[in-house]
Order: sequence, then structure tokens, then C-alpha cells
Amino acid sequence: MEAFAYRLSRDLDRPVFDKTGIEGFYAITLQYGSEDGDISDRPSIFTALQQQLGLRLEATKRPVEVLIIDHAEKVPTEN
Repeated sequence: MEAFAYRLSRDLDRPVFDKTGIEGFYAITLQYGSEDGDISDRPSIFTALQQQLGLRLEATKRPVEVLIIDHAEKVPTEN
């Protein structure tokens, strides 16, 4: 489930954390419509998770690791 949460993070472009407590590996098939409406006869990813897998995404605030670069300079190279 942790790998599935990671994949959802990439698809949704925001962090998704596994709080199911389910361990092991599973073959998961999830059918949902795309954000740009290409496949309009399919449900949103949020509805599909609930209906097809019995899972839900819940918005919460949680600390995440962030990399901040406050300064960068191009270093001259010798030719």
C-alpha cells in the first residue's frame, strides 16, 4: 500500500500517505477519468478509490520534507 500511496502522490501532484496499516503486495486495478476530461464516462480518482477499492483520500496537515535553495551561483570553469 505504501507503493500505491507513492503512485497516487505522483498522479495527484501532492503527498499521499498510507494510513491503512495494510501490509504486503497487491495487484491493484483502478479505473478513473483523467483530469483533462479525456475519459468522461469514468469517475474521478477520488470516487474510484472509494467505489472500487473501499479507500478514501482525506485531506490533513502534516509535516513534509522540503528542500529549499536560497542561493545559487554559476562557477566559472577553465577552458
